[in-house]
Amino acid sequence: MLSYESKAAEPISPWVHNEFADIRLISSLSGTQGRSEIMLGLEFRLAPNWKVYWRSPGEVGYPPKITWEGSDNLAGSKILYPIPKRFNSFGLETFGYKDHVVYPIMARLTDKMRPLKLKAHVTALICGKICMPIENTLFLNLPNVLPSSTSFTYLLNRWLARVPKAVPNTCLKVLSAQGFTDNKNPKLTITVQSIEAIKKLDIFPEGPDGVSYGKPKILLSHNAKTATVQFPVKIRDNAQLVGSNLRLTMAEGNSLVERNVIITSGSTPNKLWSMLVPALLGGLLLNFMPCVLPVISLKLFALLQCSGAERRDIRLGFLASAGGIIISFILFGALLAWLKIIGLTVGWGIHFQQPLFLASMISILLLFAINLLGWFEFTLPRALAKLVENVEKQKIYCRISLVENFFTGIFAALLATPCSAPFLGTAIGFALAQGRIVEILLIFLLMGVGLALPYLLVAAIPSIGYIFPRPGIWLIVFKRILALGLLVTIVWLLTVLAGHIGQIWTLVISALLIIAVLVFALLRYFFYSRHSIWIGIILLIIVPAVVFVLPAPRNIGGERFDNTTRSENLINWRPFDLSEIDRLVKDGLLVFVNVTADWCLTCKVNKSLIIEADPALSMLTRRKVIAMEADWSKSNPKIAKYLASFGRYGIPFNAVYSSIAPGGIPLPELLSASAIKKAIDQASGLKSD
Repeated sequence: MLSYESKAAEPISPWVHNEFADIRLISSLSGTQGRSEIMLGLEFRLAPNWKVYWRSPGEVGYPPKITWEGSDNLAGSKILYPIPKRFNSFGLETFGYKDHVVYPIMARLTDKMRPLKLKAHVTALICGKICMPIENTLFLNLPNVLPSSTSFTYLLNRWLARVPKAVPNTCLKVLSAQGFTDNKNPKLTITVQSIEAIKKLDIFPEGPDGVSYGKPKILLSHNAKTATVQFPVKIRDNAQLVGSNLRLTMAEGNSLVERNVIITSGSTPNKLWSMLVPALLGGLLLNFMPCVLPVISLKLFALLQCSGAERRDIRLGFLASAGGIIISFILFGALLAWLKIIGLTVGWGIHFQQPLFLASMISILLLFAINLLGWFEFTLPRALAKLVENVEKQKIYCRISLVENFFTGIFAALLATPCSAPFLGTAIGFALAQGRIVEILLIFLLMGVGLALPYLLVAAIPSIGYIFPRPGIWLIVFKRILALGLLVTIVWLLTVLAGHIGQIWTLVISALLIIAVLVFALLRYFFYSRHSIWIGIILLIIVPAVVFVLPAPRNIGGERFDNTTRSENLINWRPFDLSEIDRLVKDGLLVFVNVTADWCLTCKVNKSLIIEADPALSMLTRRKVIAMEADWSKSNPKIAKYLASFGRYGIPFNAVYSSIAPGGIPLPELLSASAIKKAIDQASGLKSD
């Protein structure tokens, strides 16, 4: 160990000479009087091709360390690290400095009216073809006199200017930080955006412990203002990449920026086979989501109708309903594939954004309700009835033909599409983002099979139909109850329709529906059921016809991206605005986003029972939490594009943003208060319980 003591008046320590490096302490000021902080510097003068390390050295090495035992009037210190250079030796990626470097040190004084006496014990690792640890003690004394600049002030300021700043910077913005760990070659992908064309970008990631990063691959957008930087990752000691805090040091020209972000989970392009089970499970779980509550009455009624029937009749009826569901989903997939090919917006449940579709559903639902009330019997034309085997026999037992069962399945599929479910979003995201036409059709086929599984179960075990007694007076009463449930669904669809055509026209249509119901009730006593089909046809077309001739609703094209629900809320929801999110997180605020729609019952349930209920309500009404809501009730390509950026094509959808999670932390489709808390804790840099 070598040590030298400087003269009291000198603002430097003498050089300490090592075999491949000389080091010393320097000061930007000559005295301490009136100063609570003084900028010092640890200067290295290295032999050719030798280097010393940065704060995070990479895959090998360690940075210089200083202990100050024996110093006087020193309250504390902080070493600052200029932007490093990248080195690659023997396939190992390291970060540091060659030839010459000054590490700025901010020293805090205990008493600004006393001299500062420093004793710095320095340990460092210097490397060339070999690595050599060094250990030196440096002495520097600053008298208690009025401070003035020294000959080292300019040198220190020059190196201080190369220290990245953790302050808002409009030149470089981190869009996302995603970890991909679901294969043998994990990687980290950073997406950054610049206001000018990117020319020489470098990024140095740090953290978490046990994770190191290799040489990055940089991909630029067509205008060179967005860069995707991919790092190979080495993980040791079972370190957790996704969900961890990441410190990014970025250099692009004169822009030197530090950012703290959270690594979110990236989705490695999935293989088709890996999506088959999620598609099946997603369709099955769709049976239990709030949006399919109207369908449950149809399923239950179909089962009740067949109570006491022969096994063959029960099996055929439920197979017909399952066939209607499965074929409907195949057609959904074909339609979305076609829309994707021609470049239009695609998404799950987008048909509920069309007023004509809503009006048609209202008419069909009303026909079902009137049928359950016993005021309307849908009879097939004789020629078509002959095509259905044992139709007459079915009418005796199941009271419904195979064709009617088939269309009931189609109707159930249509009603089941406004919302998402666990696994369903993953499967749809794969199909619409990565899938080819055949893959899209296969995914939607399995989703349909999943939704049809309850029907297929009854078809496989017809004895389930014997749980209920044979049809009787009780069934007539129960049919009235089910009809009431469908009428409630009609009221809900009318409220959705009102958002498209306005309240006045919705009231007009409601009046027409009431008149039609009264006409059905009256004509039931004067006409036989064979005339009812014509009344049914008139009812089926009257509401869609009125909607069709109405002027096109305003803002259907989605010119506004900030539309939000207008109901009274427990949370002060702001209109959704992506650019506003950037500004808010730079101000240190946390942003919670809720994408919803009037036709998404699951969204309504989530908002009422989870988001606007404690404990989530307390978390979202804090002073530094901003809640934003986007309404996708109407077609809005910008919202569709926003969802697609997360690989989502349906709602509900929620995400949390902060300064360390600028790309957003998406929440699971099956929302819970614990999921909201976990995302908020991550966005706040805290460890969730």
